[in-house]
Amino acid sequence: MRLTTKGRYAVTAMLDLAFHSQKKPVTLTDIATRQTISLSYLEQLFARLRKAGMVIGVRGPGGGYKLSRVAAEINIADIITAVDEPIDSTKCGGEGNCQDGLPCLTHNLWMGLSDQIRTYLQGISLGELLEREPITDVAKRQDHSLEQVVNITSAHQEKMSA
Repeated sequence: MRLTTKGRYAVTAMLDLAFHSQKKPVTLTDIATRQTISLSYLEQLFARLRKAGMVIGVRGPGGGYKLSRVAAEINIADIITAVDEPIDSTKCGGEGNCQDGLPCLTHNLWMGLSDQIRTYLQGISLGELLEREPITDVAKRQDHSLEQVVNITSAHQEKMSA
């Protein structure tokens, strides 16, 4: 299976959202900055995630996005599927028409692998990932880095206006 950037970025953004929206809604700009993902790309992904009912947009000052349900109820396979990313290891997209309209010699092997990957990703929730220490350590490091960028930018702006 080849997971494209669409699926990887969607999972990364949702994990960032799950970590940071526990206190308040999170802006896509903050996610884009922390995860170095293009803001316009995130907007496209979040339109799909919102349509799939995984996130809720909050309007107004202090607005942004939050999860539509608790993180423990959102599994990784659902996130990948929500952004139209197939979980499929076959050449034929699971159609069984890989060789002259019929299954190829290894079709069932790759279908079995796809099933194993799907089952694995269905068994992992955002909530479970949030409980893993390495993930929380990285999220805290990213927050610290973002704070440093904001402080440097503010200091530069003050210097320029003086």
